[in-house]
Amino acid sequence: MKWLIVIIVVIIALLLWQRSASASGVPKAGDPAPGFSLPDQNGKTHSLADFRNKWLVLYFYPKNNTPGCTEQACTFRDDWHKLSAMGAEVVGVSVDDAASHSRFAKKYGLPFPLLADTGGSVAGRYGSIHDLGVVKFAKRNTFLIDPEGRIARVYLSASTSRNSREVIEDLQKLQNR
Repeated sequence: MKWLIVIIVVIIALLLWQRSASASGVPKAGDPAPGFSLPDQNGKTHSLADFRNKWLVLYFYPKNNTPGCTEQACTFRDDWHKLSAMGAEVVGVSVDDAASHSRFAKKYGLPFPLLADTGGSVAGRYGSIHDLGVVKFAKRNTFLIDPEGRIARVYLSASTSRNSREVIEDLQKLQNR
């Protein structure tokens, strides 16, 4: 019984250490956004430079077709016209492949690109990857990037139901400065 408690305590300590270590790699507001170049669900490659002079909502999510990821994607879909009218582009990123993204986007009518970061390198540069050795998946983090390519806002462990609304509210504040 003592060994079980020790093992549980060690596992919890390692998970907390991993969380704090990975949080330090998250870019902060004011930092230049890390570059990327990834294919979307249609095979088109998108890079950070493509969004120069536009606001970019770059959201990382764990897995296509899971309840939370579906809710978050559909909320961004439902607010897409409002964000677009504000001059913002929406882009989702996960470690799922382009074929999985294609099925997910079609199933839910997503009007924005879903980028396939199959190796997790971009998610890693944004401090948004869970790497469990044999399994990798993106953390649910969102970055609002300004037209000059700098991080304007960071949403760690973003709410699947409120993330889009929070981004819209912050974008309104930032544009009214």
